[in-house]
Amino acid sequence: MPLVALIMIDGLRPDAVTHCPTLSGVFERGAYTLRASSVMPSITLPCHMSIFHSVPPSRHGVTTNTWSPMARPLPGLVEAAQAAGKRCGFVYNWEPLRNLSQPLSLHASSFRDVPYDLSSGDAFVAREAIRMMADVALDFIFVYFGTVDTSGHNHGWMSAEYLKQAEKVDGLLASVLKAMPAEAHVLIQSDHGGHDRNHGTDSPDDMTIPWVVAGPGVRGNYQLAGPISLLDTAPTLARLLGFAPHAQWEGQCVAEAFAQV
Repeated sequence: MPLVALIMIDGLRPDAVTHCPTLSGVFERGAYTLRASSVMPSITLPCHMSIFHSVPPSRHGVTTNTWSPMARPLPGLVEAAQAAGKRCGFVYNWEPLRNLSQPLSLHASSFRDVPYDLSSGDAFVAREAIRMMADVALDFIFVYFGTVDTSGHNHGWMSAEYLKQAEKVDGLLASVLKAMPAEAHVLIQSDHGGHDRNHGTDSPDDMTIPWVVAGPGVRGNYQLAGPISLLDTAPTLARLLGFAPHAQWEGQCVAEAFAQV
């Protein structure tokens, strides 16, 4: 089965996509929306727990950037993929994301604590993702770029500096996409937006995110009409990976994105 990739650009607002020609190109060949919804609180770790476990923070219990074990555990995307015989890899530069999967469920992982290094923190991620895809036989890879969010906190969302960082990460995205097999599927999204120098509220600036999936069998240059949430990412990736979503996941596969529903 072709490689499936989830690429996260932390803190990217939909109105910044016009400054990202590579990402805009994925929109042109994929099924996309600029109106997908984050979760409350719209903070990085709660959002990622919801992405990987397809349940809201009220269910998984992580409501800050400090992780805590679930009172009622359920398998996330990586555990479900492993149970289906899939090999998963992570490349990331923000340490709390290590808790998105359970021990012994990943086949490969690469981490360096550099999300605050605007000059090269995400270059490490791109370089390691390219290396991992070349050296390791994977079915799924998660690639996390963290510096756009850092720039938002340092300079303000939609500031000149923030948009410059988004453009820089978009260039790194281009190098990662170029290294992927032609038949790969890719889902690219943000976790939350932001306003001023912060995020975490239920304001549209914080809660609205870009979301796009592309690859064989996915509609091209197609704007999705239905509502999409962070909770829908894991079920959609499960379809691409060829296994059924876990019964306790609350999101739905974005079936509208596929040429044959």
